[in-house]
Amino acid sequence: MQAIMQIFLARNNVQAGPYNLEQLNIMLASGEVLLDDLMWHEGLDQWQRVGNVTNNQTVYRPTGATTPDANDSIINNVTVFPEETTSNTKDNNSVSLDRLYGKPERSKNVKADMTTNRHQTPHNNVSLSKPTIKKAATDKDKTVGNVVLAPIMSRVLATALNGLLYVLAILPLVMALTKMDVDYTKFQNIQDMDAAYQYSMTLMESLPSSTLMMSQVMVFGLFALQLVFITMRGQSLGKVITGIRVVDQTTHRLPSFIKLVGTRTLLLFIIYNLLFSFTSFLGFVIIAIHYYMASKSPENIGWHDKLAKTLVVKADSSQLVKKSKSE
Repeated sequence: MQAIMQIFLARNNVQAGPYNLEQLNIMLASGEVLLDDLMWHEGLDQWQRVGNVTNNQTVYRPTGATTPDANDSIINNVTVFPEETTSNTKDNNSVSLDRLYGKPERSKNVKADMTTNRHQTPHNNVSLSKPTIKKAATDKDKTVGNVVLAPIMSRVLATALNGLLYVLAILPLVMALTKMDVDYTKFQNIQDMDAAYQYSMTLMESLPSSTLMMSQVMVFGLFALQLVFITMRGQSLGKVITGIRVVDQTTHRLPSFIKLVGTRTLLLFIIYNLLFSFTSFLGFVIIAIHYYMASKSPENIGWHDKLAKTLVVKADSSQLVKKSKSE
């Protein structure tokens, strides 16, 4: 006869259990156990997020699991750990599920600490990180799952900082152009873009080679540095300064390279360069529309986010952890 599955749960650096499959599903259905809690049972190589194991469903149907006896009630099988004990095997982080939720402890006979059954302990002992939700400082913060959405003003500030960095990078070029007699009317005729391009090339050839080289080095250096941070951390330099990050809408972790760099960075770079090449006013209008859409969305999603299927959230180190193969 196959043994009944014993499932252990954990939250906020504390663990509880064991529970059987029926008990887990009852607690999932009632909301007593959350999808962002951690769980482990024999067959799993490490602690995993409940939602990842259940495919984000509020019911767990593992392959080959046995159903417990109908008389086996959820109350009778809750493992309650004592407040005080002199045993050296006592796990100070192990408490009943009731205590995890701040409920009164059920008065039951104390069962053995789970650490005394070594075969039931997960093979990989991990530090159970506290939920990212702790970063929510005020009632005004919006949350989605285990992430805190970045305030709109933080996103606007990050965009402004990125723009300022770009201006600083082209500052030697701008200073050199101010000393020249530039005919700006050449750039105002949208229908004759070829003439504007030829005039701009003439201006570039008139600049000192040292100034032009310095400007190119600073611009391409800034662009390369931005790409490194965006690829590795999901943050432009402006987002690093403001403490926010781009994550995938589904996984709440770093998006794929195509979403992050291809769609959200390079494609937007091309779009905004085209817009600003026609008129600065049009470029700023499109940016304003993006943030207006984000401010009206429950998840702060603007058209940038819709295009790449991403969220902008308050940065947390857990978002940088790659998903394991089992997830």
